[in-house]
Amino acid sequence: MTVYELRTYHAAPGRMDALLARFREHTVAIFARHGMTSIGYWVPATEPGAGGPDRLVYLLAHADRAAATASWAAFQADPQWQRVRAASEADGPVVDRIDSELLEPVDFSMLR
Repeated sequence: MTVYELRTYHAAPGRMDALLARFREHTVAIFARHGMTSIGYWVPATEPGAGGPDRLVYLLAHADRAAATASWAAFQADPQWQRVRAASEADGPVVDRIDSELLEPVDFSMLR
């Protein structure tokens, strides 16, 4: 059964632009190569003058729990990902913390 993964990346101070660039330019394509289906990517809506967002929230689809585990292992071991991560973190980490949760759709979900 398809499972969905809700992930929230809390950007390191002043590094949100670098985090978004890394996803935009590299990460999404590497995810796809490892069987992870991107459903959507979001940042919190902020009031004018309240400062920019400091989090990236996204949803991935995996064939099942085992596929999620295998895809993440392959992603972490991917030489291109390792190069991209190192380059994007040359001036320091871009992420302070990652929250992740696997979700199963209920019978009335639009995504099943």
